[in-house]
Amino acid sequence: MSTAITFSEYGAPEVLRPTEVALPEPGPGQVRIKVKAASVNPLDLKIRSGLMAKVAPARFPVIPGLDAAGVVDAVGEGADAAVGDEVLGATVSGAYGEYALLERPVAKPAALSWELAASLVTVGQTAHRVLGQLGVQAGRTLLVHGAAGSVGVVAVQLAAIRGITVIGTVGEKDLERVTALGATAVRYGDGWVERVKAAAPSGVDFVFDASGAGLLADSVALTGDAAKVITIADMAAQQHGVRFSTGAEDQGGQALPELVELAATGKLSLPIWRTYPLAEAAQAHADLEAHRNHGKAVLLP
Repeated sequence: MSTAITFSEYGAPEVLRPTEVALPEPGPGQVRIKVKAASVNPLDLKIRSGLMAKVAPARFPVIPGLDAAGVVDAVGEGADAAVGDEVLGATVSGAYGEYALLERPVAKPAALSWELAASLVTVGQTAHRVLGQLGVQAGRTLLVHGAAGSVGVVAVQLAAIRGITVIGTVGEKDLERVTALGATAVRYGDGWVERVKAAAPSGVDFVFDASGAGLLADSVALTGDAAKVITIADMAAQQHGVRFSTGAEDQGGQALPELVELAATGKLSLPIWRTYPLAEAAQAHADLEAHRNHGKAVLLP
């Protein structure tokens, strides 16, 4: 037996409780890890609250969590790892526990902290996927809405590394931070379109909306083509002719080794706002729901 955070009904953060659970056993191609760090993602909150119930009904009890990093302690048939390896990846058993199962584990370099290793998986792959779907090439101009959020931060850096000119809409307090990542940061809110046009006098070629703040109509007008706008957060995408990009389109985590290498060599950063003991998962959810965080929240079993 081991300890995990579970919930057996939809509701507020308080439904998350430490629970004794059976030790998960790795199947073919899977590894079991002793979890060192587990990332808290916004999707975890949506699943727990029931917002995703119509799309993917829960089978209670649920162990939340998409991403984890840890040390391999059991290996399924055909898995590409050995006991004792330090790895990270997407979980198939839930990340909020002392143990978790991973498919397609990626080796964790020694230079990468456990916290960053766990945090990089979903947000990094999301940013990488959307840039690929947009087909943005060097020399073009990309507008990122929500550039100070975790996905936006990675998207800004990946685009800048690729020679893309990046404009990012952010809050006043994040202007300097996002500018330091390689973007021209502009303040969101009333008048943002004019500020973006001033920052990109040659025009905006593509828009990546990571904010879900109702900016799609103006974004389509900026590019002149709805096909050049993608969102991961605005459920009104269809009425604007904009593509809604989902994690179901990730191609087997192929981007993760590249992201890990960039992070381990200091070319890609992701702010870790706070770490919590595993037992305080409910507090982590409450903090994210209240938008107290300025970076990733991470659980440490």
